[in-house]
Amino acid sequence: MVYKLRLGPPPEPLVGHLRMSEPEGQPDRIVATSTHLLRGGRPWFPVMGEMHFTRYPRADWREQLLSMRAGGVGVVATYLFWHHHEERQGEFRFEGNRDVRAFVESAAACGLDAVVRIGPWAHGEARYGGFPEWVQHSGTRTRTDDPAYLDLVRPYYTRISAELDGLYHAQGGPIVAVQIENELYDQPEHLRTLKRMAREAGITPALWTATAWGGADLPADEFLPVYAGYPEAPWDDAHPGWARHNRRHFFFTALRDDHTVGADLRRRPSADKGPALDRYPYATCELGGGIQVTYHRRPLVPPEDVAALALAKIGSGSAWQGYYMYQGGSHVTDAATTMQESTDTGYPNDLPVISYDFQAPLGEYGQVRPSYELLRLQHHLLAAAGERLAPMGLVEPAEGPRDLDDRETLRWAARTDGISGMVFVNTHQPGGEILAAHSAVRFRLDGPDGPLELPVEPVDIPSGAYFAWPFRWPLPGAATLESATAQLVAVLDDLVVLTRTAGIPVELVLTGVDPASVEGPGVIVDDLGADRTRVRVPHPGTDALIRLDGLRLLVLDEHTARHTTVGELWGTRRLLVGDGIHVVPDGRHLHIESGPAGGTLFVHPAPTGTVAPRDPVTSRLRLRATGESGIFARFAVDAPTAVPEAALVELAAAKGPAPQRIGGPLKRAAAPTDDDYALAAAHRVEFGHEAFTAAHRLLLRLDWVGDVARAEIGGTPVADQYWNGAPWEIDLTRHRAALEDGAELVLRLLPFDPAAKIHVPDHLRPDEVTLRLREARLVPVYRAAVGIGAP
Repeated sequence: MVYKLRLGPPPEPLVGHLRMSEPEGQPDRIVATSTHLLRGGRPWFPVMGEMHFTRYPRADWREQLLSMRAGGVGVVATYLFWHHHEERQGEFRFEGNRDVRAFVESAAACGLDAVVRIGPWAHGEARYGGFPEWVQHSGTRTRTDDPAYLDLVRPYYTRISAELDGLYHAQGGPIVAVQIENELYDQPEHLRTLKRMAREAGITPALWTATAWGGADLPADEFLPVYAGYPEAPWDDAHPGWARHNRRHFFFTALRDDHTVGADLRRRPSADKGPALDRYPYATCELGGGIQVTYHRRPLVPPEDVAALALAKIGSGSAWQGYYMYQGGSHVTDAATTMQESTDTGYPNDLPVISYDFQAPLGEYGQVRPSYELLRLQHHLLAAAGERLAPMGLVEPAEGPRDLDDRETLRWAARTDGISGMVFVNTHQPGGEILAAHSAVRFRLDGPDGPLELPVEPVDIPSGAYFAWPFRWPLPGAATLESATAQLVAVLDDLVVLTRTAGIPVELVLTGVDPASVEGPGVIVDDLGADRTRVRVPHPGTDALIRLDGLRLLVLDEHTARHTTVGELWGTRRLLVGDGIHVVPDGRHLHIESGPAGGTLFVHPAPTGTVAPRDPVTSRLRLRATGESGIFARFAVDAPTAVPEAALVELAAAKGPAPQRIGGPLKRAAAPTDDDYALAAAHRVEFGHEAFTAAHRLLLRLDWVGDVARAEIGGTPVADQYWNGAPWEIDLTRHRAALEDGAELVLRLLPFDPAAKIHVPDHLRPDEVTLRLREARLVPVYRAAVGIGAP
């Protein structure tokens, strides 16, 4: 089967038409065109991840920001939740975990830019959308130009301005954009008013953004419209199966909007005006890095759902990848009220009182999830190719999928400048809806330089694949990658790194190369004539290095590629592979995290000195040089193998499920009350406190089935979970002092009632009242900062 499309150049971008940007002549000037962003006069393709500083311990900000950077994120986005900073009128709190200035400065120190989402209404699953009680009950017409409401906002904006003074990009700081409000779809003049008030207060970013989903009516040319896309919809009703409308996110399409996001909070149908898309680049701020559960609907999101959605957005023309959430967290608990969204305050949905894990790439306690690795591979692609890719337009085939229910037609498209570009393919869709595999596939791209058919030999594309293949892509030196059945990973000087995708045989067709110069282990070289050389790589991996005319190509297998990190380390840019370990390059040091199993570290270029933990006396990790693997130096990372044990002591058996409650304006199932926990099973967790000694983090991992659970230390709730099939993890190191002082750790768990109107994954749903606590075990995480010494 030959799939065809005609290449054409993207439209000439409009410049200077938006009411934002930075002064002419400023170094590294940021400008938004109608198709992409420019930075220092060059196309810029930002990758942004959301982390809420008030929902994560200040002592751990730097560690997590560095992990974000190692995952390929270059911009951190964060909300300011008004009730976290002014719970009582006139009493501002910007200390400790609430110190936005310290957070933004930490981001800058880690080499990250920042986007600050200042509200005043934020949502973010926060109580009253982040409004303090005194604002919510002020009697003003909130989220409008009611002068009385604006008088409440003005001092808050003034204080935010004071906190952020000197931190904007034009001042040499990291803040590149500010978002006004959130999900406001029918008050364009109010958005304009808030922007004016922010500017008058001294808030001066390069870019202003506003959420545009739901057909939002935004004031023309005042804001960059930013969009969302989630693999599931916990704001939907508790029907069985996947949320059908989310299928749209797994197609390649010029459609940017998703009318379902926030629909549970819109008072009336959207005006469906929406921005004029030919005036703005395609930017996202809420691609689901996972999804938060609500009490009535609890999706379990596999990492492939997250990665396939993100790839589909790149293929659809995204020029700014923004994830929500990228770093999970916990709701604030040191306040007069609970701080999470709740039906008790008139919201449609109940959220856990404490956990805001979001199934994010980096979890509530910093856990590194498989989605982190899959997204990192795409971010490598954008780091290597984003400058060329950002201005490229979307070209769709004439014969694409018929509708959202079409699972048979191949989903593919190209981004191109009219000559070169990338072919994008996706055959993955969530919800157990298997997309068709496709046999004997070739693509024909017709353009001004004549037709290009790729690959030379047809390939089979399996179900569940998602990838981007470059065509007519320039390489360092004189060579061009005319076509490839491999995805670009990185370019380091004369080394180009690619990866096999979905098990499809690797074929590289190059021009500007002498076939006689090509050499590599096991490669098959064919002279196709007309200055075309085909190189087939039967066995990708760390030793699959191809040399040709002063250029080196390394073709990795999928497993190795997804564990690859690129960063500045020990004086040069290095390619690192952490197999079984998490690696974070940080200039002079390499931070390594490992569980008891240890792992393997691969480094290129090989370090010239002795590699060892910076503090070998206290470090529980040890490195042993074990030779070479292709171009990499290889090290074994050894960790303590003994795992401390945890015991469960039953204190009380469950007396039954919580009574079914209905709450909120949509009359959905509501979470159990504190009083309902009198029916819960209770277990005390016992373990030797010496387990804390060696561990950087000490996770308690619980394998259980039920409805809801919470953990208490000394009678105070410290963690909770709505069961959705995922293990429940709690970082005990956050509570080390209390536990070592003798406070008891008690788990309280309520049974699942299948009669309740609650969605959990269909294949996991119990068919009778169920509570099982299968296992509780401790999972230590060790961490070391590794330096390089004398040879």
